[in-house]
Amino acid sequence: MSSCQALLVSAPSSGAGKTSITAAIARWHHRRGLRVRVFKTGPDYLDPMILARASGHPVYQLDLFMAGLDGCRALLAQAAAEADLILVEGVMGLFDGKPSSADLAAAFGLPVLAVIDAQAMAQTFGALALGLQTYRADIKLCGVVANRIGSEAHGRMLAEGLPPSLPLVAALARQTKLALPERHLGLVQAMELPALDAQLDAWADAWGAATQDTHGGLEGLSAAFKPPAGEASAVAQPIEPTLQGRRVAVAQDSAFSFIYPANLDALRELGAELLCFSPLAGHALPACDALWLPGGYPELHAEALRAHPSFFKDLRAHLAANKPLLAECGGMLCLLESLTDAEQRQHPMAGLMPGHARLQTRLAALGLQSLAWPEGTLRGHSFHYSTLETPLTPTAHADNPNGGKTAEALYQHGSLRASYVHHYFPSNLQAVAAFFRGTAP
Repeated sequence: MSSCQALLVSAPSSGAGKTSITAAIARWHHRRGLRVRVFKTGPDYLDPMILARASGHPVYQLDLFMAGLDGCRALLAQAAAEADLILVEGVMGLFDGKPSSADLAAAFGLPVLAVIDAQAMAQTFGALALGLQTYRADIKLCGVVANRIGSEAHGRMLAEGLPPSLPLVAALARQTKLALPERHLGLVQAMELPALDAQLDAWADAWGAATQDTHGGLEGLSAAFKPPAGEASAVAQPIEPTLQGRRVAVAQDSAFSFIYPANLDALRELGAELLCFSPLAGHALPACDALWLPGGYPELHAEALRAHPSFFKDLRAHLAANKPLLAECGGMLCLLESLTDAEQRQHPMAGLMPGHARLQTRLAALGLQSLAWPEGTLRGHSFHYSTLETPLTPTAHADNPNGGKTAEALYQHGSLRASYVHHYFPSNLQAVAAFFRGTAP
């Protein structure tokens, strides 16, 4: 099994700068000609868009719940065979959640680089870093990044408070102008940031300047990484192409952008021909056997979707022909009778699913989800600010593995299947294939 350098980039909490630091490291090494593969821990679409641009390669999820231990092992093994450097951006704080970033690091022996927001800290920085290092014996914290420091003297003070076993890899100055804009679901999408590449280069430049004495700062932090073998082979098993000859259309633009690359891979491996199209660009629905409307931001583009000359009509014809349509979160909202945005403007939508949705200022649902389809159980997650009113009776409700209150409904309306859940297709390929084949029970 191949090996390469690997690090998990984590922090004490969200908001410390994990994404920008991970992107800076990826971009700096990518510009030097290294093959960089970046993963994101936990369910997320927005951070991976930024990291994919930084590394020049699609970013996959490493999630012990959605993908499972063997699925994560296979992804890491493939990356180790192709890359010089693997970076894994953690989720929330290092020990937060079940499973946590620390659980992932422990499962695969990934050394951890901690990013700490130091802008309001002095000697306590060292105490916090030491606590992260010693909290669990089954992970290795190999270094620390001090983010948003006020001066070079501030950085030296922080370094002096660290034990010899925990080097300060980099101290990066606070630069408000380099912060990425955010909206209610997180970072603004990469495709909406025309200056993103220049910003990524600026981050990489800052990383290079902060680590110029150590040639990028990563040498010596970890030995060569090799994903540990398990009872199941880390080499993916052949998949029966039960969707061979089926054309699956996938809406893909800034209104429908919440797409795991692993989901597209899964459909291709099942034999489907994928037909990606952009409703916002005025594309008509391609001639297809099945359709996937993923999540995204239909509330930001409701007028453009409504103004499309044929989109809603094409969707109606697709369902009238009894062809499968999977609508997830934002894709589901697009099909309702109306959608009220955050400014309380009501937009008529496709009217193909009875009901109305309304955006609110506070989070409506968040959590990992396990949802029983008629064909079998899929795993995924939920994260939305809208609420839904529909007369439809759910065919199932999801379970939250952590016991949280989020338990999303699954709706079946003719050949339409809809839910707030963002599904991870590799969690049950047979169920996904059966639905898109149109052979639902």
